Amino acid sequence: MIYEGLIVFLGTNDLEITHTFYHDILGLPLYKDQGLCRIYDIPSGGRIGFCQHMDVSISGKSPIITILTENVDEVYKKLLQKGVKIEKEPVVNHKFNIYHFFAIDPNGYHVEIQKFLS
Repeated sequence: MIYEGLIVFLGTNDLEITHTFYHDILGLPLYKDQGLCRIYDIPSGGRIGFCQHMDVSISGKSPIITILTENVDEVYKKLLQKGVKIEKEPVVNHKFNIYHFFAIDPNGYHVEIQKFLS
């Protein structure tokens, strides 16, 4: 089998506010606007889509949207300046050997900004 990509779809109640967060604040390029859904490119692979006809489904910290970057501190400062809700400042997580922090998107989803330390 040959696969050509990955798109994960999540529900949203407001495509415009979600677009502002993922496109304008996080800087993810809009891949496709399907009217009820918008799909964003994740640089270096994958896509994430948000659809108004799907329910926002959150249980505790699930789901977690993890975006990888070598510039965790830079993204942290940018999100703080933009008024994004952040749980706490970046920390080293020794259990998973990562450096990361969690932001909350307008839908209530946890967005983890992370880099692997090894």
